[in-house]
Amino acid sequence: MRFISADYLYTLDSKPIKNGVLQINNFGEIINIFKNKTEIPSQNIEFFNGLLCPGFINAHCHLELSHLHNISNSVNGFSEFLEIVKTRDNYSKAFITRAIKSAEDQMIKNGIVAVGDICNTTDTLELKINKKLHYYNFIESFEVKTEKSKEAIAKALLIRDVFRNNDLKATITPHSAYSVTPDLMRLIANVSDESDYTFSIHNQETEEENILFKDKKGKFRDWLQSINASPKIWNNRHSSSSVLDELPRKRVIFVHNTYTNILDLKDEYYCTCPCANLFIENKLPDYSIFSSDNLCVGTDSLASNSQLSIIKELALIEKNSDYSLEELLKIGCKNGAKALGFSNYGTLEVGKTPGVNLISGFELSLTDSKVQKIV
Repeated sequence: MRFISADYLYTLDSKPIKNGVLQINNFGEIINIFKNKTEIPSQNIEFFNGLLCPGFINAHCHLELSHLHNISNSVNGFSEFLEIVKTRDNYSKAFITRAIKSAEDQMIKNGIVAVGDICNTTDTLELKINKKLHYYNFIESFEVKTEKSKEAIAKALLIRDVFRNNDLKATITPHSAYSVTPDLMRLIANVSDESDYTFSIHNQETEEENILFKDKKGKFRDWLQSINASPKIWNNRHSSSSVLDELPRKRVIFVHNTYTNILDLKDEYYCTCPCANLFIENKLPDYSIFSSDNLCVGTDSLASNSQLSIIKELALIEKNSDYSLEELLKIGCKNGAKALGFSNYGTLEVGKTPGVNLISGFELSLTDSKVQKIV
């Protein structure tokens, strides 16, 4: 049994507690929360300078792209970034596996306890079976040709079932509005079942995506036409969020939202990946339009990010928004857990095993702060 205290305890379920104390058993479960450390004999308390908060939730990651780290220090837009991703198969299985293991170790060190991970393969399966982190596996499906939609869903089902057969959460999800035909979207909806809690969809990552659906023209349309994509992709949809009408009523996480405006907003969760957004598009979302109640945060992949660190993402959001410290921690912990349906994570509450992080050195901002995983 441990009694852990700090200058402030941010439970994210109630107001911050000055000198609050967590009583935690050997399994990481919170047994009690004391509002004052004087309630416990001082010799029994581990006291830390800084604040204690729940473990971080990485709501959007591509762990299987970890081997593409440092391929390029910069790219000129989304199309150039895709050229990096296209090289993903040019590496040995052993090299890819080592990179995935290293990436998970980095997330654990940086206080991340749960991840919404995009999967196009089973490359991460062996690692996830060990359950060092809690994963929601989004089996990503995409196809722009109607005649290949059944082939695409069949491939996704094979991958999904491998994960599920190993007791791992897995849901087939569309990559984006511009990369999935209406036919494939219907197939995704048809195979969805009661164990599917959330869909995760790349959304408005570039201005060209908006132009495609609003004006039915632009570089995305030209590219899609050049590869004989179904025109139903842009003709049947008036916006990226139109896909909500094609999916069963599940929770949806819209990811990136770099070019989202206030009129686009729906009653869904939005995930921002600021470091990756700067790397790919050199642009951040307009954070003033997003409520701190339904915004979560992800790292994206090491192909588009130098590190997998939620505190670094939050520091960047802090520099470019008016969110309070408590709101930033909600974005990094509570909201991601709610979006992914991880009820045991995200807040410090009795009966939960959410992990505990110590954040120190944040007197002026999160930029210079450090994270230490305590539990």
